[in-house]
Amino acid sequence: MVRENSTVVSEFILLSLTQSQHAQLLVFVLVLVFYLIILPGNFFIILTIRSDPGLTAPLYFFLGNLAFLDASYSFIVAPRMLVDFLSEKKIISYRGCITQFFFLHFLGVGEMFLLVVMAFDRYVTICHPLHYSTVMNPRVCYALLLAVWLGGFTHSIVQAALILRLPFCGPNQLDNFFCDVPQVIKLACTDTFVVELLMVSNSGLLTLLCFLGLLASYAVILCRVKGHSSEGKNKAVSTCTTHIIIVFLMFGPAIFIYTRPFRAFPADKVVSLFHTVIFPLMNPVIYTFHNQEVKASMRRLLSRHMFCQIK
Repeated sequence: MVRENSTVVSEFILLSLTQSQHAQLLVFVLVLVFYLIILPGNFFIILTIRSDPGLTAPLYFFLGNLAFLDASYSFIVAPRMLVDFLSEKKIISYRGCITQFFFLHFLGVGEMFLLVVMAFDRYVTICHPLHYSTVMNPRVCYALLLAVWLGGFTHSIVQAALILRLPFCGPNQLDNFFCDVPQVIKLACTDTFVVELLMVSNSGLLTLLCFLGLLASYAVILCRVKGHSSEGKNKAVSTCTTHIIIVFLMFGPAIFIYTRPFRAFPADKVVSLFHTVIFPLMNPVIYTFHNQEVKASMRRLLSRHMFCQIK
């Protein structure tokens, strides 16, 4: 990484989401309020699923893990962004930068794979209900969850290895409010064409293939439920609609960011804000609001807690 007659970059300067002080204050307040309201909601979803013996189906097992992934994902960018809003100098060390985008991609890709697993679970539930308990037994569920974590780790370690091989010896201003691959690559003191192609294939192509695969799977499910009873059909359509909304929220910004050459666009920072802070926290909440069993369990848990306090 060290080059002759060059200085090795040891830290990066992060640029703000916006240069306007008033706009920064507004975004700070909005993100803080959203964060403080929705984040506890995600942990409450996890607590509800863990404490209710009636929520043991694979769907709830994966939903609890989705809430955990999303809550963890939100800790990577949002807290530091909120602190940086109040700081004059927004500096992150080289190691801190690598660590940040490693966990960003580790958890982000893990969530993508988890959405694929949840789509598979819905497919088996609706299209092969008689084989569901055999196919989605606890051992298979844990194996799928392990594959989700290993897939995210493998993807992220490849990203980090490619970045660590690049020399950084000159400019150190990152045109974003957090460290991510597209902005870091631009600062390398070498030709990055091959690395950019590898990054696009590793992130962009993977994201696009997962997105198209998910849409195809839900299209198959919706076609299969046409012959079901009215009640079963409505429940399946409601579940699939919720999943499709999450897929677009998760994959839309990721496709915009990672499936094109690493050039700056005016909308990059806004899309990144929604992709790293807003949408991850919303995903489990959207799932929950469309799931009657989880909502009923949450109400029972709240009722018990309030009753205990009254006593």
